[in-house]
Amino acid sequence: MGEQERGEAAPRTQVSYWCLNGHQTRPSFAVGEEVEPPETWDCPRCGFPAGQDPANPPGPLRNEPYKTHLAYVKERRSPEDGAALLDEALETLRSRRRA
Repeated sequence: MGEQERGEAAPRTQVSYWCLNGHQTRPSFAVGEEVEPPETWDCPRCGFPAGQDPANPPGPLRNEPYKTHLAYVKERRSPEDGAALLDEALETLRSRRRA
């Protein structure tokens, strides 16, 4: 397939990115006024973020550990609030059994 079938290729520029491990990545981007290369790019070799400054590459992202639903609830409620809610739920169950 030639350029006649596909159309004209957009002019491109390559931007260099370096990660914390010293890997260089050179993705290409279309040249244009509305096209701005991103500040960071994921390194395809190690997965760390890569920046355009080889002397100061960005550090690895801090991953938050997986939290269960209970962990999120404990963040929002104090132990006293939790005990009060548990007592209320138990009382509701007991009143249903009596009826």
